Amino acid sequence: MGINPDVIARTGLELLAETGLDGLTMRLVADRLGVRAPTLYWHVKNKQHLLDAMAEVMFAEAVDGLEAPRRAEPWQDWVAGRARNLRRVLLRYRDGARVFAGTNLSGPDLPRAMELTLRTLVDAGFTLPDAARGFATLLHFTVGYTIEEQARRGEAYDTNPTGPRASPSRSTRPATPWRRARRPRSSSDRTPTPTSTTACACC
Repeated sequence: MGINPDVIARTGLELLAETGLDGLTMRLVADRLGVRAPTLYWHVKNKQHLLDAMAEVMFAEAVDGLEAPRRAEPWQDWVAGRARNLRRVLLRYRDGARVFAGTNLSGPDLPRAMELTLRTLVDAGFTLPDAARGFATLLHFTVGYTIEEQARRGEAYDTNPTGPRASPSRSTRPATPWRRARRPRSSSDRTPTPTSTTACACC
């Protein structure tokens, strides 16, 4: 198998499942590919460039088949669909959103996606500057939200500290204060019985 930036990036994404972002190294990628680490530096200069290449692969997956909105499709639905698709791809890889954040996308997919998004927003009535800010805001919100979502999976822990905890069984659950304070109502507590013989409206 030939070594190129795409192969190296995909290998890095595969390794994330085992190592997470913090444990990913150029040496591990080289070992998985069966080459020496210096071989990788012909294609990616350092780990940051590796992350850039990995982000390019994820973004290409997110915009695969991207087309302009269908006729009569609300622009809100189209834009939200793009965000959901990116989130879905980032969640596919352990620490995918952390890998993606802050990377430099230089491939052809970003300009095309940006052009379609800007055109959609401008056609919907936004000014070009507002459309550009909207594109960046949506991208950053999606990535940031997904970073937090993946962090709460607790994959860096032996046991997820944010996961659901088992509820105590009914037999071991302590009595709540209101249960302990509850007592039968005495005759003096009871609401007096009406003495009128007139039937109420419900009878």
